[in-house]
Formats: sequence, C-alpha cells, structure tokens
Amino acid sequence: MTPIDPDDRDNDGDLFRRFLDELRDTFELDDVAYAGVNPISGRQHGHMTYGDDWSAHYMQNKFYEIDPTLLKARQSIAPVDWTRLERSPEFQTVFRDARDFGISDRGLTIPVHGPYGDMGGLSVLRDCSDREWKLLIPEIIGDLQSAAVHLHDTVIQSDPLTRVLNAPSLSTREREILQWIAAGKSQQDVGDILMISHRTVEVHLRSARQKLNALTTPQAVGRAINLGLIFPR
Repeated sequence: MTPIDPDDRDNDGDLFRRFLDELRDTFELDDVAYAGVNPISGRQHGHMTYGDDWSAHYMQNKFYEIDPTLLKARQSIAPVDWTRLERSPEFQTVFRDARDFGISDRGLTIPVHGPYGDMGGLSVLRDCSDREWKLLIPEIIGDLQSAAVHLHDTVIQSDPLTRVLNAPSLSTREREILQWIAAGKSQQDVGDILMISHRTVEVHLRSARQKLNALTTPQAVGRAINLGLIFPR
C-alpha cells in the first residue's frame, strides 16, 4: 500500500480519501472510514469512502454525537468488533438508517491514541457471513493497525501548529536505536553494533515508546518515521 507523503498537503482531503480507497480495495472491504480529534487545533477530522448520500444523512442527523463505533471505541486501546456494540440503542439508531443506504453493520474500529492527547479511529466494514468475517480479520488486522496509526499521525501532523509545538524530543541514542530497528536489525544486533547491552537497548526503546505514546516498538518506529525523526530504509 502506498504510504501517505506528509509533505504533499495541497489537497489533504483528496490525499486521505485516496489512501482509504486503496485500503478498501487492497483488503476487499466494502467501506473504510476515519474520524479523529486534534485537541491542539480543536479540529475534528473525518474521511470516508461512503457515498455522499449516506455521509450527508449521517451529518444532518448528527449521528456523530451518538455513534458508538466512534465514541465507545475511542475508550479502548484494542480493536473493537461491532458485535460488542450492536445491542446498544445508539447502534440500532445509526445502523437502522445505515442499512437503508446499503451500509453494512458488520465492522471493526481500530482506535489510535496519539502522543498529544489526540484520538482517532479507523473503521472497516464488510457485508459477509460470520465465518468469512472471523477468517478475514485475523489475516489483515496487523496491516490495518499499521495503516490506522500511519493515517492518524499524518492527519494530525497536517496541522502546522501541531507539527511545531509537539515534536517529541527523542535522545540521540533513542533515535539511533529506532533507526537501526527500522533497518531490520534485532535488539541483539543493535546492541552488538552500538557496543551496548541488550538490556540497555530495551531501556532506550521503552523510553522512546513512552515519548511517542506507542504500545509496541513497530508502532514507535512508524510514528518516528511519520514525524521525520528517523528515515525508512
């Protein structure tokens, strides 16, 4: 999948829509949607592959104020399958109308919590049987999580003030270690290259993950690349 170029900001909406279109087509989904909040600029961001008729209906009825696929999922750090939400009155209200527009109520939301208090969620939908859904999600969840973090970080960083005020301050050693990890080296390899212990490598990685608000080292690497702190190899 083609990564989003954070320097290509002339038409952000079109750029993000193309990314969602590619995500949808790559994994043979029906629709993909992203919603996020930037607490610094106060902006709410939304990008989706839905048709204009459903998007307009959704906004006119202010479903974003009650939609549990947005609100409830943001309270989680793990992906939320919509089967956990379908009994709620709010879910029934939103998707009773959604079905009239051909929108499936079988979906998954991947929450993303950024390093600046920003929050977002990537939702994917597919109209299929329970069996197909249960086979599909384990195969693509890793790629979807990476895509969710990449998209969210790029959307948030599209605000110039956010970029200026909130670049995390990684130490030279932390950036060096993340750069080697991005190059495909293991923690043991990095320790040997830098002539430090495996334990010291882990200490620096833990610090970098905390500064970047990343749950895993791959997520920290991806976020550091998005922020221009290290470079892909």
